[in-house]
Amino acid sequence: MPTMAYESGSFQTALAAAAGEDYALFAELRLAFLESASRQLDLLRRSRCDANWQMAALRLQGIAASFHDEVLVELARAAISTAPGDPAAVRRIGAHLDEIGGQIAV
Repeated sequence: MPTMAYESGSFQTALAAAAGEDYALFAELRLAFLESASRQLDLLRRSRCDANWQMAALRLQGIAASFHDEVLVELARAAISTAPGDPAAVRRIGAHLDEIGGQIAV
């Protein structure tokens, strides 16, 4: 049976460790992560007050931490201290999620 190769990084490593050699489970876990993180990103985009912005950023940070995505943890942490709707923070988080969505396990 061929071995799965993943891009280095704690996020990919965590998914690989959880999925083992199960390609379908790996894809399902990554999709679950992306869907959860994307929901919080949508809430960030729509936030107009500090409380909603901070809650969405904290939830995003928690999702990222549970999947060992250290880059997203830092992006969410940085967003917490910015103003609601900060386009730069939203753009950076969106770009990171787009990058993960485009990665393919081989």
